[in-house]
Amino acid sequence: MACQSVAVVMDEQALLGLNPNADARYRQRAIAYFEQLKESQDAWEVCAEALAKGIYSDDHVKFFCFQVLEHQIKFRHCSLSAVQQQLIRETLMKWLQFQLMNTQPEKAFIRNKAAQVFALTFVMEYMTLWPKFFFDILSLVGLNPHGVDIYLRTLMAIDAEVVDRDILHTPEETRRNTLIKDSMREQSIPSLVESWFQILQTYQQSHPELTCQCLEVVGAYVSWIDLNLIANDRFVNLLLSQMSMEELREEACDCLFEIVNKGMDPVDKTKLVESLCQVLQSAGFFNVEQEEDVDFLAKFSRLVNGMGQSLVLSWTKLAKTGNVKDAAETLQAVEAKVPLLLQLLVHEDDDISANIVGFCYEYLHVLKQLPQLTDQQKANIEAIMLAVMKKLTYDDEYNFENEGEDEAMFVEYRKQLKMLLDRLAQVSPELLLEAVRRVFTNTMQNWQTAPFMEVEVAIRLLYMLGEALPAAHGAHFSGDTAKTSALQDMMRTLVSCGVSSYQHTSVALEFFETVVRYDKFFIVEPQHIPGVLMAFLDQRGLRHNSPKVRSRVAYLFSRFIKTLHKHMNAFVEDILTRIQDLLELTPPENGFPALLTSDDQLFMFEAAGILIVNSESPVERKQALMRSLLTPLMDAFRLLLTKLPQETEEERQTALADCLSHAVGFASRTSKAFSNKQTVKQCGCTEVYRDCLQAFLPALSCPVQRSVLRSSVRSFLHRMIICMEEEVLPFVPAASEHMLKDCEAKDLQEFIPLISQITAKFKRQVSPFLQQIFMPLVLAIFEVLARPAEENDQTAALEKQMLRRSYFSFIQTIAGSGMNEVMANQGAENMERIVFTIIQGAVDFPDPIAQKTCFIILTKLVELWGGKDGMVGFPDFIYKHIVPACFLAPLKPTFDLSDAQTVLVLSECALTLKMIHLKRGLEFIQFLQQEYLPSLQVAPEISQELCQVLQQPDVKVLKNYIKVRVVVLSWFTAEFTCFISTNDLFLCQQAFFQRGKL
Repeated sequence: MACQSVAVVMDEQALLGLNPNADARYRQRAIAYFEQLKESQDAWEVCAEALAKGIYSDDHVKFFCFQVLEHQIKFRHCSLSAVQQQLIRETLMKWLQFQLMNTQPEKAFIRNKAAQVFALTFVMEYMTLWPKFFFDILSLVGLNPHGVDIYLRTLMAIDAEVVDRDILHTPEETRRNTLIKDSMREQSIPSLVESWFQILQTYQQSHPELTCQCLEVVGAYVSWIDLNLIANDRFVNLLLSQMSMEELREEACDCLFEIVNKGMDPVDKTKLVESLCQVLQSAGFFNVEQEEDVDFLAKFSRLVNGMGQSLVLSWTKLAKTGNVKDAAETLQAVEAKVPLLLQLLVHEDDDISANIVGFCYEYLHVLKQLPQLTDQQKANIEAIMLAVMKKLTYDDEYNFENEGEDEAMFVEYRKQLKMLLDRLAQVSPELLLEAVRRVFTNTMQNWQTAPFMEVEVAIRLLYMLGEALPAAHGAHFSGDTAKTSALQDMMRTLVSCGVSSYQHTSVALEFFETVVRYDKFFIVEPQHIPGVLMAFLDQRGLRHNSPKVRSRVAYLFSRFIKTLHKHMNAFVEDILTRIQDLLELTPPENGFPALLTSDDQLFMFEAAGILIVNSESPVERKQALMRSLLTPLMDAFRLLLTKLPQETEEERQTALADCLSHAVGFASRTSKAFSNKQTVKQCGCTEVYRDCLQAFLPALSCPVQRSVLRSSVRSFLHRMIICMEEEVLPFVPAASEHMLKDCEAKDLQEFIPLISQITAKFKRQVSPFLQQIFMPLVLAIFEVLARPAEENDQTAALEKQMLRRSYFSFIQTIAGSGMNEVMANQGAENMERIVFTIIQGAVDFPDPIAQKTCFIILTKLVELWGGKDGMVGFPDFIYKHIVPACFLAPLKPTFDLSDAQTVLVLSECALTLKMIHLKRGLEFIQFLQQEYLPSLQVAPEISQELCQVLQQPDVKVLKNYIKVRVVVLSWFTAEFTCFISTNDLFLCQQAFFQRGKL
C-alpha cells in the first residue's frame, strides 16, 4: 500500500496548533502544515495512515486528517495515482471498521466531516472505480448502530452533493449528477430502500435518534426515486405507527410531507393523498382538539397543507386538460379537507395556523374560478372569514411598547392573514363586507366594555377593507345619500361613537390610521372634521401618554391636513394655537423630555405651513402667521449660534449643532407647503424667508461643527432656490464664499449641486456671479484632488472619485446652459487647464460615468467653439487633443465593453466625432485620412471606410461601427497591419482576443 512507502511522520509540533486554545505561533504553524500537506504529492498519505490505524485520539487531529483527505479528493483526485485512489478507499473503510468496534461514537463534527469525505469519494468514483460503494458499506455496517449512523450521514452528504437544488452546480456537475442518479436508481436504490426499512423497524424503540435520521434520509431521497418503493403498505404503515411515537412523530410527519410533495400524475397524486388521509383519519390524527403537543401539531399542519396544496394542483391540471370526472373527484377531495383546515387555521397557536395558510389561500383561489358556489362552499368562505378575523386578534401578552421577536413574528403572521382576507374579497366581496360590518357594528356598540384586542381588530378590519375591496364594492365615497356605502356607514360610526377615547395604544393607532386611510370620507361628510381634529390634537393623539402613538400621529396629522386643507379654513388659527408648544425648538439644556422628537416635529411644521399657505386669509395675515411660526426658530437659532463657539466639550457642541440643524430643517420643511398656485411671493412670505436666510447664513462661518451646520444651511438654500426665485440670489455669493473656505472633498461634492441648481434655474441672471466664482471653485476642487492620500484608503479614493464626477457634472451644466462666456472669460491659460482636465477625464480615469460626462462636454464645446466663427485656436485644440481622446479612451486596458456604462461612453465618443465633422466638415475628413490615422499605421482602406461612415447622416451607423471596428483598430498598430489590410474583421478580433482585450 502507498502509505508503507512514506517515511514521513506527522509534525507533532504543528499538530499542537490545532487545539483551539493554542497560541498564535502554534496556530500559524498548523495552518502552514495544512497547506504543505494539501499541496504535496504524497505527504498527505500520513493523514490517511493516521486515520486507517487510529493512531491519534485527539479529536482536532482526526478532523484535521479528514480535511486533508477532503482536499485531495475534491481538488486533486484526477491527478492521484491508481494506488493513491485505492489508498483513500481503504482508509475510509478501515476507519469505518474502527467505528463498529468502538464503544463510544466519534464526536458529531468528526462524523459529519467523515460523511462529507465518503460522499465526495462516492461522487468521484461511483460511476467508474467504486460501483459497489453502497454494497461495501452496507455489508460492513450491517445493523451496527455506530456504522448505521455514519451510513445515514453519508447518504445526507450525497444528497447535498448530488440532489440538493439550493446548491448551485456547473452544467458539467449537473450532467454528472444526473448520470449518478440514473445509475443509483438502476443498481442501488432498491437495496438502499430495504436498508432504510430495516433501520426504521429495528431502531424505532432502542435508537430513536437513528430512526429520525433515517426518516430524514427517506424524505430527502423520495423526491427522485420510484415512489412505489416507499408509498406501499409496509412502509406507510410503519411511518403511521411512528406517527404515534412521541420521539419519532415529528420526523415521521416531515417524511410523509416529502412523500406527498413528490411530483406525480394528478390522478395518482389524488389517490395517494386520499389513501394517506383515510389512514390518518382512521388513526385519529384529524381530532386536532384532543392533541396537546403543539410542536407535533405544527408539523401535522404542514403535512395537511402539503396534502391540500397537492390536491389543488392536481385539480388545476385536470381542469385545464378538460378531465371533468377526475377534476370533480379531486375537488371533492379538496372540499373534504376543509373542516380539518378550519380546525388548524383557528388553532390558538399561530405556528400551527400559519402552516395551513397556503392551502387555505389555494382553496379560495379554486372557489374564485368556479362559475357558481354551493351553499356549503359559501359556508366554508364564511367560516374562513371568521377564523381570519379571530386570528387577527392580538393576545394579552403582546408587548406594544417594547416589541421583540415574538411580536415581529405575529406581525408577519398578520400579513399572511391579510393575504387571505384579500383573497376572500376576490371570491365573495359581498360576504366579506357583510361579515366585517357585523363584527365592526357589534364591537363599536359596546366598545367601552370590550377588551382592547376586540376593539382594535374591529377597526383593523375596516382599515383592511380599503385594499381588499375594489371601488365597485363600496371602497369609495360618492356623496350620494341614495348610494351611501357600508364603508361610509362604518366610517361615520367610527368617528362619532367615541372609540377614539379608548385608552389602549393599539386602538389609538388603529383609529388614526383608519381615519387617514379614508380621508376622502371627510370630503363627503366634512361635519366630522372638527371632532377628528380634536382627537388629533388632544390626549388621544399628539398628547397621548405613549411616545409611539404621538410619533405616528404627528405623521398622520400632516397627511390629514395635506388632503383636507381646503376644509380647514375655519380652524387654521385655532389649530396653530393648540400646536404652538409642539413647534418649539427644544434646546439641549432644557432637561424636560419633549412630547415629540425632532423628526416628528418636521411633520408638524409641514402641517403648519400647509394650513397657513392654503388658508383663505388675506396675504397680510398669511405673512403674519408665517412670521409668528418662523420667528421663534430664528431667535433661538441666533442665541444658540453665539453659544456654540464658546463650548469646549465636544458632546455639548454636537448637541447644540444638532439643535441648530433642526431649526434650519423645520424652517425648510414649512416651504414644502408652497406650489405653483401658491408661491412664496403670492403669499407675501418672501420677506420672512429672506430673514431666515439672514439668520441662518452666519452659521457657515462658525469655526466648530462645520459639517453639520453647512449641510443644513446648504439644504435650506436648495429649498429657497426652488421657492423664492431671484430673491435668493443676493445671498448666494456670500454663502458660496463661506462654503469654499477650508473645504474637504465631501464639502465640495455637496456644494457643486447647489451651484449647478442655480445655474440651471437662473442661467444668464447668474452669469456675472458664475464668472466670479468659477475659478475659485475649480481651484478648490483641483487643490482637494491633488492632496495626497494613503494608498489603501478606499474612503478617500471614493470621495475623490465622487468629487471628480461632480466637477465634470458642473462643467456640463455650465456648457449645457449656453453660458459659454463663463468659461471663455476665465483667461486663455485657465481655459486651457480646464479643457485639459476634461480630456484627462475622458481618457485617463477608469470611471465610465465620468468619462461619459466628459465626452458630452467635449461635444458641447465643439458645438460652441469649433465652427468657422468659433473661439480662436480651438480648431487646433480639437485636432491635437479631442480627436486623439476619441481614439485613445477605448485603447485603455480598463475600457470594458461588457460594462453597460462603458458602452454609453463609446456612444458619446461617437457623438463627439460626429459633432467635429459637423463643425469642420471636409477638413476633418482630410485630417483623419492624411495625418491622424496614418500615424496609427491604419491601412488606407480602413481609414476610407471610417471616413465614409462618419459622413453618413445616421449617427447610429457610426456608433455601431465604432463598437465593432474602431475599438479594435485603435488597439492595433504595425504588428497587426497585416490583419487590418486584409479587412478581415474575424482575424482582427481573434488577434485582439489573444491579447486579452476583447
